[in-house]
Amino acid sequence: MILLLVISLLFSQTPSSSVDEKSQQIIDRAVESLGGQKYLSIQTVTGKGFYTTYRENLSQIPARFIDYIEYPNRERTEFVGAGIRTIQTNDGNTGWFFDGAVKKISDQTPEQVDSFKQQLKISVEYLLRGWWKKEGGKITYVGRREAGLAKRNETIRVTYPDGFWIEYEFAAKDGLPAKIIYKHTRKNPDTGDEVETTEEDRLMTFITVEGVTTPWIIDRYIDGKQFHRINYQSVQYNQKFPDNLFAKPVDVKSIK
Repeated sequence: MILLLVISLLFSQTPSSSVDEKSQQIIDRAVESLGGQKYLSIQTVTGKGFYTTYRENLSQIPARFIDYIEYPNRERTEFVGAGIRTIQTNDGNTGWFFDGAVKKISDQTPEQVDSFKQQLKISVEYLLRGWWKKEGGKITYVGRREAGLAKRNETIRVTYPDGFWIEYEFAAKDGLPAKIIYKHTRKNPDTGDEVETTEEDRLMTFITVEGVTTPWIIDRYIDGKQFHRINYQSVQYNQKFPDNLFAKPVDVKSIK
């Protein structure tokens, strides 16, 4: 009850100078469209479905996944494809990986942990729950964009002190999140050079479960080419996870 009260007070405060009035209205509407207080009270998410990679815009063989999320910064995702199980787990500043093909557990590299943190940072949850504030982000209204036949998206941008920015598009009709767009630099695997990359998540097929509305299909595009698709088959909220779910196993035999 105390946690819910704190969240309620946080979102009932007058918008701060770090977000303009129009952007705050879009954020507030999005929260209500996703379930209002039920959405904000979510502490854990358990999702199951299929993960499909793409090569040259052609889909590959899907892998089953089960994803455990505990806000704000814990996640464990298990994949099963071609009979091989892999597990990627992150807990704040640490992470580990289990490769079922070679039966090996290894710590994530600093680069892999940073990649996980970046994915947290660009998520809709990071925006709508106000976590961007602790990093000094500033939100501005960008305007309306075309989003298909007779459709428009309202766009806002979060800019951080280091210059990193993320744009979020919300459907003008119902306020639901539609796209996430950002740019970052990465190493070209062939040349080793630093190149700027544009990544975009497209959120689709919204379904309401337990009073919370969420996208069941998320497509990621990198420089205009589809990179992967996440297709949920089921979602459950606020389940209690075992204490050791995110802990690194002592050996392969202890993995459950």
